[in-house]
Amino acid sequence: MIGTAGGVLAVAAGLILFALTDQIVFFNSPTDLVEKSIPPGQRIRLGGLVKDGSVVRGQGSAVEFVVTDTNRDVKVIYDGILPDLFREGQGVVTEGAVGTDGQFRADTVLAKHDETYMPKEVADALKKQGVWRHDDPDAAKPQ
Repeated sequence: MIGTAGGVLAVAAGLILFALTDQIVFFNSPTDLVEKSIPPGQRIRLGGLVKDGSVVRGQGSAVEFVVTDTNRDVKVIYDGILPDLFREGQGVVTEGAVGTDGQFRADTVLAKHDETYMPKEVADALKKQGVWRHDDPDAAKPQ
């Protein structure tokens, strides 16, 4: 009886994990955003690099910038204080939702914390795109 109960619990846990596979993602890249057809209004994390030359500061604390994975770009609109280390060409993870206009409206922006660190998920996405070279300090920047 104990073995049967353990088996049922294991199957239930497996089914739950399988059902939540899309929810157990640290962030989605711009390519993932397009390929998964995420509906407007659904909260997600969007990660990648801040595209060079894309940061535009507006009134007050409003800012617009583009997050890229070197394959696709997504325009991000954010109204708030950016982290001190936020800058172009660096890794970033934003939290928010895609609007009906296709632009990502972020309510949180997270940036890397020092010169040598890049979130593992961002590095993995860059490796997948073929632009990451571990031995080159500027490797994380799109070519």
